[in-house]
Amino acid sequence: MKAVVKTETGFDHMQYTDIPEPKATGDLVKIKIAYSGICGTDLHAFKGTYASTKPPVVLGHEFSGVVTEIGPDVKNIKVGDRVTSETTFKTCGVCPMCKSKDYNLCGNRQGIGTQINGSMAEYLVSREESVHVLPDNVSLLSAALTEPLACGVHAAIEKGNVQPGDICVVFGVGAIGQMVMQVAKSQGATVIVAGLSHDAERFEIAKSAGADRCVDQQTENIKDIVMEMTNGVGADKCFECSGAVPAANKALELVRRKGTVVQMGVFPQSHESIWTDLILHHEINYVGSRSQKPSSWVKALELLAAGTVVPEKIVTSIDPLEKWRDGFDKMIRGEGAKGVIVLDDSLQ
Repeated sequence: MKAVVKTETGFDHMQYTDIPEPKATGDLVKIKIAYSGICGTDLHAFKGTYASTKPPVVLGHEFSGVVTEIGPDVKNIKVGDRVTSETTFKTCGVCPMCKSKDYNLCGNRQGIGTQINGSMAEYLVSREESVHVLPDNVSLLSAALTEPLACGVHAAIEKGNVQPGDICVVFGVGAIGQMVMQVAKSQGATVIVAGLSHDAERFEIAKSAGADRCVDQQTENIKDIVMEMTNGVGADKCFECSGAVPAANKALELVRRKGTVVQMGVFPQSHESIWTDLILHHEINYVGSRSQKPSSWVKALELLAAGTVVPEKIVTSIDPLEKWRDGFDKMIRGEGAKGVIVLDDSLQ
């Protein structure tokens, strides 16, 4: 089968090549891939800056498809099911994080598209526990973005506890920021999306998906806007989704006393200068949100089924597998909000 393989560490070292088809053994489910999203971690893997990627490996961990084969131990998934899958392929199963199903925090976790062959291939296999059958009314294109949606659920609902009537500020208008915005809106919040002048196209996408206000921080004063919208109190929740330290500090400045700031973005350095005085004196809850976990997927699929979030609205480019470089190049240049690779659009 055809696949995009990261062959060794370092910059690029990517090949569109033939590799053997996987087999569905044990509790494994074999999936024919329809769509595979291009994630920021895939771009970091391309650049050789993502330590979790262990070549040789097929990239890709956001996907949808149809089941073509099941292992003998599979009980609840059948051939022909339209599915997506969590990225977790293997965990230790014994640590406290595994026992509470916080698989995203297991120190021995192996993930699809990083240590285990991923979705930029005609087929992949995933363990049954991670596979989810799709609601009938959800398109395979939207379903391919269930993973970033689940990340948004984890941040906005499970860590941020967004409530009806909350005023939220989302820093970053890429795919993750867009998903956090949609999830927060689904919970009844008013959402302000903050970015920069080059995010004009992404602002329009956010508006079409329900954002209440988009702020170009290079031409507008976001503090003035937030304080006007909150009668000088500050935002209830702020989400840092850009990986920019100035955005995190601006979030700490804009959130109300006893408010919550959720960090999703990965900063350039492991140690950065954060405005800790505000955390202390305003009793701010500064919370990390890493990836997603099983409960995040359950809620994400509920939102998809209800139609209150529509991930495919953020897709701005779709390229075939053999032209994967075109898709990667567009995302690296910052064009649009979300790039997707199509492997088989005949699947329904």
